[in-house]
Amino acid sequence: MIGKLEQFYLDAPEPNQGCFLALRQLILSLDSRLSETMKYGIPCFCLGQKPFCYLWSDKKTNEPYILIVDGHRMAHARLETGDRKRMKIFRVNPAEDLPLNAILEVLDEALALSG
Repeated sequence: MIGKLEQFYLDAPEPNQGCFLALRQLILSLDSRLSETMKYGIPCFCLGQKPFCYLWSDKKTNEPYILIVDGHRMAHARLETGDRKRMKIFRVNPAEDLPLNAILEVLDEALALSG
């Protein structure tokens, strides 16, 4: 039986599915303390017991993004606040190669802030 977490990835249409799976692997490879669970029906990556980031897609554009929980403490040019107070998002175009350097910069900074 497939769990809800695996079902999220299986249900995502291409090219989002491949993008989500690549981001999942990248995030989990950053630090051995990171784990994955489901919160609010979407993948949540936790550092210990504390949520670190989420994977989701924009309702209007269907474009995947990484939602950084403590994004309000970061000033990276690729992060967007929108109408959020605490979190910021990093949009990813699923039709292009992942901007690995920028993603790693953001995630490394978020990890450093999370301790």
